[in-house]
Amino acid sequence: MSPRMNTAMPRRAAAGFTIVELMVTIALALFLIGGLLTIIQNVRQANINQQALAQLQDEQRFALTVMTDSIQSAGYFSDPVNYTVANFPVAAASNPIATNFGSGWPFTGFHTVGAADGVAQDSIATRFYTNQYAGPVLCNGTDTAQQPLTALPTLNQVQFGIDNVNQQLWCMVNNNNVKIPLVNGVKAMAVYYGVKRDSTTADYNIDTYVTWDHINQGSAAEMSSISAVRIVLTFVNPLANQAGQPPTITTERVIEVMGRAGPHT
Repeated sequence: MSPRMNTAMPRRAAAGFTIVELMVTIALALFLIGGLLTIIQNVRQANINQQALAQLQDEQRFALTVMTDSIQSAGYFSDPVNYTVANFPVAAASNPIATNFGSGWPFTGFHTVGAADGVAQDSIATRFYTNQYAGPVLCNGTDTAQQPLTALPTLNQVQFGIDNVNQQLWCMVNNNNVKIPLVNGVKAMAVYYGVKRDSTTADYNIDTYVTWDHINQGSAAEMSSISAVRIVLTFVNPLANQAGQPPTITTERVIEVMGRAGPHT
């Protein structure tokens, strides 16, 4: 007679996971899931930051491009044979421009005495003549080169300023008192005018940059010597609520006046 076979499994092999093993497994799984969620959150936040900075760069580029078109054209004549600085008459400028255009002035502006770049609420206004096939695109979208051909050139006036309540850069065309918002998030604007005060040499070199309150407005030579304008815009930093980020970001551009020293014939 054959011996009886014992078919029972060993007790340890038949047993399941212990509670300790299950807790360790769950802890490891939670740790890995937590790390994965952290990585996803960091990637998502980095993407949001990049989008915010890209939008800020687009707004900076757009603002300075629009301003460049008008500032470069200051003092421009589409018909320099028959037009001179005398064809720039005395003209009004809307608030907050403190000074109206004087005779022959391609620029007028406003600056609070002593205001630093980061808080300055400067304004600048320019004017220039255009005709069909000769003129920039204005900040309201008007292409002056496409305007109807007329017997006389058209005088254009463009003004830029800051809405410090809504933190917007705005423009105004031909003194119509309609402020057109250009970009948001602009906290301050400082404007510097590049002038030549050394009369011993006959050239267009700039020897100093001054704010509007330091322009010698009684001097026709000073007004016609403005060869460049330096614009300093202070934007609200879209990442300001994050650790280590400054509250504002500053961008600037030096814009050469097309006539190099105001209106020239």
